[in-house]
Amino acid sequence: MVAIGLSAGAVARVRFALSGLWEVMAGVRVLRDPGRHAIHLPWAARVRPRLADAGLLDPEAGLLWRLVPAAPGYLPDFLTPPPAGLDPDLAEELATLRATRPEVVRAHLDLLPGPRPAVVAALYADPVAGLARLAAEIDAYWRLAVADDWPRIRAVLDAEVFHRARRMAEDGTAGLLNDLHELVRWEGDALLVSQRHCPAPDVPEGGGLVLVPSVFVWPSVLSIAAGDVSQLAYPARGVGTLWETPVRAPDALGAVLGRGRARLLAALDAPRSTTELARRTGLSPAGVSQHLTALRAAGLVVTRRQGRSLLSSRTPVAEALLGASA
Repeated sequence: MVAIGLSAGAVARVRFALSGLWEVMAGVRVLRDPGRHAIHLPWAARVRPRLADAGLLDPEAGLLWRLVPAAPGYLPDFLTPPPAGLDPDLAEELATLRATRPEVVRAHLDLLPGPRPAVVAALYADPVAGLARLAAEIDAYWRLAVADDWPRIRAVLDAEVFHRARRMAEDGTAGLLNDLHELVRWEGDALLVSQRHCPAPDVPEGGGLVLVPSVFVWPSVLSIAAGDVSQLAYPARGVGTLWETPVRAPDALGAVLGRGRARLLAALDAPRSTTELARRTGLSPAGVSQHLTALRAAGLVVTRRQGRSLLSSRTPVAEALLGASA
């Protein structure tokens, strides 16, 4: 059990952020033990051959592969510096990673069990050169394993932040934190995380807590301390449908609304962007926009802005229609 102290001042600085680096690290953990992350098996089967051909899964030469253990092993904190906000930029995150102080890198590597493999020993001996190599591997990993799927991943993460922001507005910080995951609860002045290999100290007054929704961290959570800021990465809602084929709507509803609009309503089980709806329904983005305009006019859909994204969701009338037609 890890207790992350949350004073009144720290609670006021609880914030959400999205991170490409977090998805990279959690994704490598998936590839190390796919059976533990069954939801992501379709993704793992698709990207593993590409990564293997690029040498990124080489147990001897792959630095990223050697640094990220299977769960529940310790993930060095310097690999995931606190993300800045809700518009992740991998290039900026990699620049922050490369700027990590050598003494910080060595301190975190000292926490790894067992003898150091040659590639990790080289990083320990020359952190500047080692971090440059690591950043290049992460960039290659992103292009081969994440970039093509990032729009759908980003849509899930944006919808998660939208949902949690509403939850915090309705139920406050306690309601938000106690609803994140079964391994997380807020009691008194501490956030309790039931997890091994998670040496997070109390959150200092100046830092706060960063909540990082993630798709690849499923089914567990990861909590680390980096500098004076603690982070909690937790599974985003909607991960279970991430790799599904396009949705189908009830035939009866399609006969009334048209197949395209019916498929859109069926796909809106959570707030989604136009891009995500296009992927899930097989419609073009332009077609999705046209159908959403009609559904909004009919009172079946509402659309709200979340950061740079516009997320649409079903109204109670639409829920009733879907329930009756099913």
